[in-house]
Amino acid sequence: MNYDIAIIGAGIVGLATAYQLSRQRPELRIAIIEKEEGPARHQTGHNSGVIHSGIYYTPGSAKALNCRRGYRLLLDFATEHGIRHEICGKVIVATREEERKRLDGILERGIANGLEGIRKIGPEELREIEPHVRGLEAIWVPQAGIISYKEVAEKYLALALEANAEAFFGARVLDISINKAEATVHTSKQAIHCRMVANCAGLYSDKVARMTIPDLDIKILPFRGEYYELRPEKQHLANNLIYPVPNPNFPFLGVHYTRMIDGGIEAGPNAVLAFRREGYSRWDINTSELMETLSFPGFQKIAGRYWRDGLGEMHRSYSKRAFVKALQHLIPEVGYEDLQRGGAGVRAMACDAAGNLIDDFLIESRPRVVNVLNAPSPAATASLAIGEVIAEKVAEGMKE
Repeated sequence: MNYDIAIIGAGIVGLATAYQLSRQRPELRIAIIEKEEGPARHQTGHNSGVIHSGIYYTPGSAKALNCRRGYRLLLDFATEHGIRHEICGKVIVATREEERKRLDGILERGIANGLEGIRKIGPEELREIEPHVRGLEAIWVPQAGIISYKEVAEKYLALALEANAEAFFGARVLDISINKAEATVHTSKQAIHCRMVANCAGLYSDKVARMTIPDLDIKILPFRGEYYELRPEKQHLANNLIYPVPNPNFPFLGVHYTRMIDGGIEAGPNAVLAFRREGYSRWDINTSELMETLSFPGFQKIAGRYWRDGLGEMHRSYSKRAFVKALQHLIPEVGYEDLQRGGAGVRAMACDAAGNLIDDFLIESRPRVVNVLNAPSPAATASLAIGEVIAEKVAEGMKE
């Protein structure tokens, strides 16, 4: 099983990398290795489907640069291949007086990141866009949209397979060995020999990275995001995308409303520690993985810093009334009976031993290996741009 490049992980980042490599270097043989029986089974397949504009991210950061480039590449790709998408716009709403200043900061970031047409709007114009939302003021973001990232990922895979890639599903990576001549990815099905490895393993990216970097001090912390859905007769309460001003003391965007490309309105997500890396249910527990998380010094520092916010998120996980109360800050008309439980996803959040959540994309190169150590939102929107970055690093590694 000899290949030029082995890509570990068939989520949207791994598949975007395979697609970009297949376009740029059609002479190379690419192996895509995935432990599940098909693509996009985890973060990609549980994504809410928002096309992010890039308004939140620090100007000049990898998130900001890749989101803006990836945004345009994604729209061109979706148009070319007939993937359903819609640029519907969104509002970021201040509902409390103390949020106005933070709203100004978000607007400044968006302008610095090159977004055109974003602007502050007052309560009257907000009601024209979203008649049931109540807020003091808001930012209108015309670039935001919706798409199915599962469909995008499946198209990346199909095009890569048509070119020069081969996929190995149901193949769990057990180890990676490296020598001067090659790398070997040992899987539960076969050993795959290659010149370069790209680790795009998502929720398990740190475990795969540790196969070649034993002293890696970064750990993936899994945070589950749970959704409710508006019942069909109440879906008129939200037209498109409605977001709160993020809590500066908590590294998530807060519960919001999202119109989905397949129809319906999602409300959420919260952000609670998952008791296993792929723990999509409140009752889904892997004792070994949970103990790994709880014993990690970085998590302990984060828990000490955010415990009040974390308890509130956990309360919303088990109390529908608490979840509804959070959503009523944006749409007061939403009631307990208007919501039914929806799906859930798990975010991979990279944390170092000092308790710092890695805020930016983090891609590191080592001899014969490129590790994607952190690729949270907006990685799906930015996937083609991230794929370009990884492909470039792989190409550089092949010269060595």
